[in-house]
Amino acid sequence: MPGSYDPIHLGHMEMVGAAARVFSHVIVAAVGNPDKGSGVFDLAEREALIAESVAHLPNVSAGRWTGLVVDYAREIGADAIVKGLRGVADFEYEVQMAQMNQFMTGMPTLFLPTAPQYAHVASRWIREISRLGGNVSGMVPPPVGRRLAELFPVKPSTDPTSSVDPA
Repeated sequence: MPGSYDPIHLGHMEMVGAAARVFSHVIVAAVGNPDKGSGVFDLAEREALIAESVAHLPNVSAGRWTGLVVDYAREIGADAIVKGLRGVADFEYEVQMAQMNQFMTGMPTLFLPTAPQYAHVASRWIREISRLGGNVSGMVPPPVGRRLAELFPVKPSTDPTSSVDPA
């Protein structure tokens, strides 16, 4: 399952869990994407956060790659590429990439739709909310939430656990 995963979030985790129920082994690979610009975490830290977040899934491991995803898939002996979809915009982009990958290598891409409760969750929003001091703990696995809180402390006004005395 390739992606930028900057950072991995609960929508991703749902897709990983679904893939883990279908395949005997799933590799969640943080892939460098020059079109997405600089993010919060480098590839090594993304891989480490993925590994920590999927540790409870015995048939899932983390990886990282810079370059064509199909080259990585061939290198690890993958049977398919698995991608999650939030909606139509994701589909339009991902289906073109899947067709190109299949043309280049013959490797199929399988799509999994996300559950409605995660359709709004995107790494770019998590990065923005975190940078501005917002609480994203309900959108990311605990290891990611802890790391983001270290980098970008949550402002009390956006922390749902803080109490505000209106008097």
